[in-house]
Amino acid sequence: MIAILILKYMKFSSQFTWSLSNLVAMLRYNLFAYRDLWEWINKPFEVQAMVPQGEQLALEFT
Repeated sequence: MIAILILKYMKFSSQFTWSLSNLVAMLRYNLFAYRDLWEWINKPFEVQAMVPQGEQLALEFT
């Protein structure tokens, strides 16, 4: 129920005309993409994936 409420809020807040089933499907496809969620919801076909800032540090094993 909470997930449906969040999805409905995202659909309502979006400037793009989403159907709920399309929004759920596209969120599932882009689940692990690193991009701004609100920018993507408003312009789903124009927003490119972002490059994470910084590098992962190496672990030193002794």
